[in-house]
Amino acid sequence: MTKFFSSQRFLAAYSGLLTLAFLLAILSGFARVEPKQTFDEINVHRINVVEPDGTIRLVLTNTANSPGIYIKNKEVPHPNGRKSAGLLFFDEDGTEDGGLSYGITKNQTGKVTGSEGHLSFDQYMQDQIFTIDAGRDGDKKYSLLRMDDRGDYPITDALEALKQISRLPADQREAEIKKFLETHPGDHPRVILGRARDGGSVLQLKDSEGRDRLVLRVAPDGSPKLQFLDATGKVVSELPQNTGVSGPNP
Repeated sequence: MTKFFSSQRFLAAYSGLLTLAFLLAILSGFARVEPKQTFDEINVHRINVVEPDGTIRLVLTNTANSPGIYIKNKEVPHPNGRKSAGLLFFDEDGTEDGGLSYGITKNQTGKVTGSEGHLSFDQYMQDQIFTIDAGRDGDKKYSLLRMDDRGDYPITDALEALKQISRLPADQREAEIKKFLETHPGDHPRVILGRARDGGSVLQLKDSEGRDRLVLRVAPDGSPKLQFLDATGKVVSELPQNTGVSGPNP
């Protein structure tokens, strides 16, 4: 028996069996590969794009299925009860970091009273720091580009504060919001550029405290004005001087 196992005939047969097993394994592997699907058109309510470990990275959704806020791959209720169709972006931790949406508003009779398109990008673990908004609010049309500063605190602090403040009587909420902002500084607008709701156009450059320091306006009637302001909001210089033209508020 020992002589048979060491014989050339056995070795050849054994080698052949190994080769056959290897080929069968390869063919079996190919057979399990699912072919890519091609669709000319599909109807869906929501698409979630996730990493292999399940981390959310992108959501394409209709209004009815719009999600809350994802933080570290965990969904929590949106403080404003988000109801809009669009596209949401998420970072590698599964935290929302921007989005694209469009929608309209209607009154009780079904008449369209407004519309808004919105594109935004967020600071990590914070709210939006770059936005583009365009739409109509009643008879007022607008299109604005905005850049903001955000404080060095996680957005979870703000969400928890809003949750607690919403439970307070209405006459106490403003004071509590002020307290929160005093202990969580850094949220300020820095640049606003666009067509204001009154039909004029504006460029506002602000300091690190969100105060206007240089403002360029063109009023609805076409009158231009350039203003330089100090930290108290006082106009220290302007062109042209003393025209009496008031600028639009974006």
